[in-house]
Amino acid sequence: MKNKLNCVLLVDDNESDNFIHKKILEKSGIANYIEIAMNGQEALDFLTTTGICGHQDGVFCQPELIFLDINMPVMDGWEFLEEYQKLEQCQKGKIVFIMLTTSFNPADKVKADTMKDNVYFKYKPLTLEMIHEIIQQHLPEYL
Repeated sequence: MKNKLNCVLLVDDNESDNFIHKKILEKSGIANYIEIAMNGQEALDFLTTTGICGHQDGVFCQPELIFLDINMPVMDGWEFLEEYQKLEQCQKGKIVFIMLTTSFNPADKVKADTMKDNVYFKYKPLTLEMIHEIIQQHLPEYL
């Protein structure tokens, strides 16, 4: 990779998945910062008010890539995307969303495929191969 993503956001209520996916992302070396939100509301808060990459220098940054679970308490992945659509353009940035899920409901994949804002569908678990494929297909400027 010639450039690293500045920030990747994992949005999932499963702590084990977050731990494993963060380790895989760290191993891939694609991002300077990897942040975690436990539900869609925390992810919206991150994007709009409290998103601090690295938590050290207080610099606000938008993630370029968000891995989003579908089924979560408080606010699920679909509800998050609906609320994301309502944000000001300056809060949105240019983000690629990967619905990373265990859902085998075909309607979920169809719904992701019809979304406007760079929403794609993948099945858990996240792998190094999947990360490289996502970068090649959706963020080639980072190759």
